[in-house]
Amino acid sequence: MKTILIIDESPLIREYLSTQLEALGFSTIPAVNGLDGYTKLKGTLPDLVITDFYLTRKSCISILEDRLEDRNIQTTPVIVMATKLAKDAVVQLARLKVSKIVSKPLQLDILLKAVSEITGTTLGTDDTPCIIDAHLNDTILFIEVARGLNRHKIDQLRYKIAELTSLYQVQSPKVLIMFSTLDLVPGDEEKLLLFFDVITAQAQADPRFIKVLTESPQVKTIMENRQKLRAIQVTPNLEEAMEGLLGMRHDQGNHHDDALHRVLSPSAPKSPGSELIRLGYDETESGILFQNLEIAVVDDDPIIHEVIKTTFKQSKWTFRSYTNGRLFAADLANHEFALIFLDLMMPELNGFQVLEYLRRRGVEIPVIVLSALSRQESVKKAVSYGIHSYMIKPLKPRQVIRKTAEVLSLSL
Repeated sequence: MKTILIIDESPLIREYLSTQLEALGFSTIPAVNGLDGYTKLKGTLPDLVITDFYLTRKSCISILEDRLEDRNIQTTPVIVMATKLAKDAVVQLARLKVSKIVSKPLQLDILLKAVSEITGTTLGTDDTPCIIDAHLNDTILFIEVARGLNRHKIDQLRYKIAELTSLYQVQSPKVLIMFSTLDLVPGDEEKLLLFFDVITAQAQADPRFIKVLTESPQVKTIMENRQKLRAIQVTPNLEEAMEGLLGMRHDQGNHHDDALHRVLSPSAPKSPGSELIRLGYDETESGILFQNLEIAVVDDDPIIHEVIKTTFKQSKWTFRSYTNGRLFAADLANHEFALIFLDLMMPELNGFQVLEYLRRRGVEIPVIVLSALSRQESVKKAVSYGIHSYMIKPLKPRQVIRKTAEVLSLSL
């Protein structure tokens, strides 16, 4: 039996990977930080190391450098998991003979393919093409499912929901499930039931507050034939699906002269950086806050630009400011943005037109939509563009940090 050392500071990731790999016949050794990982690497001589890039006590780079100096472990293959690595970090990992870099949020099929190739092991995995994505906004859990149903992806959803509800401190969110271009094959009924079991158990969701958006008659028939799923509303209409889920508060008015002070002061952490660290940002120099990332802020309100920049003033991120969508679109090709904060209502080229511009050109950059509108239509339209991360103005640093952590720093 081959042994895999898993170094990650997230208990969810360690548990998830251990469960998946042990089910496939591997023995796993968990390590809670870089120092623990390096000690176990030297002491157990595993067949493979899977490690997060952002580690405390001993950095990933330090582990890799020391590994090359030790004859007993210098040939041990290493897979590094990371979120938004800068180019110089990728070059450095290649120089340190990393076998594979796998992006976070983690895609298990890509990781397992790398494990199979490196260990020379044939894995009995579910290869069904499947996309499952989840986001949490205003106590609403958005879950999008496309192509097919995959057991590994369904199991990963269990941990993703736990990660989101922990980040936002929401125990029982409302749930909107969107099945798009779903191709069910014989045997998928069992997977569909497993999917709903995961949602009702992990999200602790009342079936009355779960809505399903789908045009699939197969999904509707399966749900109607199961007693425990009959209370869940199934509809092909987005507006009907979201009815009753969007408990959005009314806009609290426009900004005025002291708006920036009011917005920044109440939510400021008691100690510098404590809120960033608590919500998933690594305080070490290898952490994502210290990566040279470019962030676009597209909004005609200068206060919004200042709120976002001030919230992340401890980071090494570069913020590019645009007062309308046309300026952003004209400059897009000159940058490699890791994230876009996008206002919906702007002059010249509004947020919806920017989303259409990105979609037509196949640009895949995470987008957080900003809206001062309380109308449900704005959120519904954003969802129709595939955007499930949004914030309602006025913004507060805690809100901005949590949403950015979800988009850039969550592991699953």
